[in-house]
Amino acid sequence: MKLHEYQSKELLERYGVAVPRGTVATDGPSAHQAAEQFGGKVVVKAQVLMGGRGKAGGVKLFDSADEAGKFAGELIGKRLVSIQNPTGLVVEKVLVGELIDIAEEYYLSVLLDRAEQRLVVMVSQEGGMDIEEVAATHPAAIVRLYVDPAWGLADFEVRDAVAKANIPAKAQRQMVSMIKALVKTYIESDADLVEINPVAWTSDEKLIAADAKVSIDDNALFRHPEYQATKDDAAEDPIEAEASRRDIAYVRLGGDIGIIGNGAGLVMCSMDEVKAAGGNPANFLDVGGGAQAERVQQCVELVLMDENVRGLLINIFGGITRGDEVAKGILEAFGKIDVKIPVVARIEGTASDEAIRMLEGTQIVGAVTMQEAAAKIVALAQSSTG
Repeated sequence: MKLHEYQSKELLERYGVAVPRGTVATDGPSAHQAAEQFGGKVVVKAQVLMGGRGKAGGVKLFDSADEAGKFAGELIGKRLVSIQNPTGLVVEKVLVGELIDIAEEYYLSVLLDRAEQRLVVMVSQEGGMDIEEVAATHPAAIVRLYVDPAWGLADFEVRDAVAKANIPAKAQRQMVSMIKALVKTYIESDADLVEINPVAWTSDEKLIAADAKVSIDDNALFRHPEYQATKDDAAEDPIEAEASRRDIAYVRLGGDIGIIGNGAGLVMCSMDEVKAAGGNPANFLDVGGGAQAERVQQCVELVLMDENVRGLLINIFGGITRGDEVAKGILEAFGKIDVKIPVVARIEGTASDEAIRMLEGTQIVGAVTMQEAAAKIVALAQSSTG
């Protein structure tokens, strides 16, 4: 679960990381009031979980509380669209923060290195830009410090990493403290990622988290009830957010062939077969074991929410899941939704004969094997769009 910037900063502040003062506003008047508290010199940031907020017009600096309030009022309710998120997200709240005088910008993050099976701290003197760009153009500028799972970090290791990253001597002591705080934050909050970019060195020689990103492991959210209220809105993609509300495992992939299967392995195999047949998977969707008709219907609805989907592949291997229940769910969904795209279904296993009979005479094309189903849906999708 990705936290909003204001939530990320609140979390970091609890662990001793300095952050700029800020107030969350949900309309123009409250944003104006917040800006007045900071003397009118503020930054207004859209609180949406997408990259490229600044370029999309979601971040702006002000010298006047009136102008800040006016901008916030116009921004809230607006859909921001960026290169990273072409479908866009609607702004429901903004963060009104005090302006800080930034002299230098650094980068700092903690995440899991799966290859090393350890946490890694990444620190760089080059902050304020995409870390991927820094890694590609100047990889030596990023210093990696691995955390021993048994012993943690020794102070001398942190000091050495900070020095190797060419953090100026004047900021090194505060950077060491910030790194130790971030590692503690990561572990105790069950995070997947804790990132500060930029880490701001101010003109009055303070190290501050000017921006922050935190992602919490979904499987550990039961330990963090304070985030339950915003859990359903934590997905960057609106369809993924709706899937979260319905408790359905769905990931949007950007292709044009929708895929529904039961079991993560079968869904991933279906995706591979679609790619092999020349198509591009639009999503990962695991309907789950023992899926009843109502759930299957909800899954079909989710996939068809993606306007890019030109064909739907349903691949079910019934063990616990009964094929006739799946077929019932498909028919119920198609009875409520005007499905104008081709659909291919391969249903095998428990009650598959009944399922095939139920789907006969409908718009749904049957297939015996997964490979046949993938080839059929790709061909039908391509022919239906010319």
